[in-house]
Amino acid sequence: MLHQMRNLAKYVWLLVAIAFVGGFLLYQTSGLLGRNPITPTTPVAVVNGHDILYTDYQNEVQQAISQEQEREGRTLTLDDTRKIQNDVFNRMVVDVLLDQEYRRRGITVTDDEIIQYARYAPPQWITQAPELQTNGVFDPDKYVRWLSSSSAREEGLLLRLEDEMRAEIPERKLFDQVTDGVYITDAELWQAYRDAHDSATVSFIAFRPQPGSPAGLAISDNELRAYFDSHKDEFRAPGRAIVSLLIVPRLVTAADTAAARDHALKLRAQILAGAKFEDIAKSESSDSASAVKGGDLGKAVKGQFVPEFEKAAYALKAGEISQPVLSPYGFHLIRLDSRKGDTLWLHHILIPIQASDSATARVDRRADSLSNLAGSAEEPAKFDTAAKTLGLTPQRLVVTEDQPAMANGHVVPSVSAWAFGGAHPGETSELFDDDAGYYMARLDTVVQASATPDFAVVKEAVRQRIDINRQLDSLMKVAAATATAASATTLDAAAAQHRLTVEHAGPFTRQSFATGLGEGNEAVGAAFALPIGAISDPVRTDNGVFVLRVDKRTLADSAKWLAQKSVQRQQRMQAAQEQQFELFMSDLHDSAKIDDRRQVINSALRRQSS
Repeated sequence: MLHQMRNLAKYVWLLVAIAFVGGFLLYQTSGLLGRNPITPTTPVAVVNGHDILYTDYQNEVQQAISQEQEREGRTLTLDDTRKIQNDVFNRMVVDVLLDQEYRRRGITVTDDEIIQYARYAPPQWITQAPELQTNGVFDPDKYVRWLSSSSAREEGLLLRLEDEMRAEIPERKLFDQVTDGVYITDAELWQAYRDAHDSATVSFIAFRPQPGSPAGLAISDNELRAYFDSHKDEFRAPGRAIVSLLIVPRLVTAADTAAARDHALKLRAQILAGAKFEDIAKSESSDSASAVKGGDLGKAVKGQFVPEFEKAAYALKAGEISQPVLSPYGFHLIRLDSRKGDTLWLHHILIPIQASDSATARVDRRADSLSNLAGSAEEPAKFDTAAKTLGLTPQRLVVTEDQPAMANGHVVPSVSAWAFGGAHPGETSELFDDDAGYYMARLDTVVQASATPDFAVVKEAVRQRIDINRQLDSLMKVAAATATAASATTLDAAAAQHRLTVEHAGPFTRQSFATGLGEGNEAVGAAFALPIGAISDPVRTDNGVFVLRVDKRTLADSAKWLAQKSVQRQQRMQAAQEQQFELFMSDLHDSAKIDDRRQVINSALRRQSS
């Protein structure tokens, strides 16, 4: 039955969406929600005294869900839906804040401004329209003729253009006002160029703390509390829940593995015969995050991937495509685009290993039984009874709000969104599923996000912070003795004397990741301040203490900088203006009085439907 439902999932979702909207409208008009009915005037949020109506919010959410469903071509998980809800909510709040700021500043839009902007600054959907291009480039003359055409009026495109301009022009005016004083000096441009082009190669001895040391376990509650009281802002965290999880995995056989490998080999053969790797990745890869980008994984460093994948990637030559590489996620075809030191630029295609139809049917029947025994149960004991009856072992997971739940290194769909979507402790979820199996969760505890963190929730994080800081204090003393010995002899001799290892990194820039040192920290800074060949004093970072020696430094070419300065200034100015505006909007949001009522409304709807 579940197997058939999965095949019909797209259509089932549409029916559910229609039923939800219809049921919601019924609740609005009938007052079935009791003493606090949701009506057409119920606000989902109040922003500086302005109501955002729940009906408007729901309409926006349903439209966004439909668009995303069509784009993805699959049924969305609750995690996907929750992200859409948050995005829509945040956008609606920002729209209100912007409108209030326009009124405060007296920013308005005239019809003449709309005409001028439409004529000389058309939006992207117009400049990229094929019928308005000549030889692949936007043609202003064609655009002017189109503005006067009957087809533009009859198809409603002029109205769409006017609506967009009426919304966009005030924001452009606000942007100009907020960023009016932004300017980048030559000195700042030269420093930015140097940050990206000066490079250093270093040798170093690292002293790294070990989390969970015995001394850390002995820190008293009074010490923990005192540190927490002095650093509360550093421990603010999103909501946190503990759930018990049952998994009915989709079992695969050796034949299933062989079939997946054969499929990967066929795709590799197609690519070697001339098919574009990116096109195959978009149509075949099950890694949806990289598939939409043609399998692009971007820049990668050691430790970023599972060992099987990483070993194969580092064995490739530039431009080479691997044989199928087996990892816990399935078979990968990996293409190495380029390599610089230990940094790789990669594309990949992921082919999952999926169970046969007969095995799937057996798993579906077992999942059916789990759903019948405990699905959406209010009594916590039903979850335990179902686990015992089906021989399943519950796993306890810590789930963070707005982040997917993880079990055994894999994403568990929908559980996080369900846990923070109005469920109460002791309640069991409905049955969720993905290609790896079926999942059912029971919410054991939940702590909602708060401006003031709960000491009990972050206690162990406080302990770890104190422990690391104390270890770093002790390591500074050890590193100082090592630095003194290295200055008197050599770095290698001092390392041998103290039975330590000399590590090497570089070449790296001030902006890049330095293997073993980190990125953008005090140790990287020291690599560009220390004289070549000199031994540094101990350099402390959040992750360790280092004694360094700069072996080589290459400085940026000032002539090359001058040749590109005008382009760099334009790019830096744009980036600085955007950053200035983002900071302004962040401050505007933080200073606003925003009453988010989604959780209260969701809880009311859940109580009504139970």
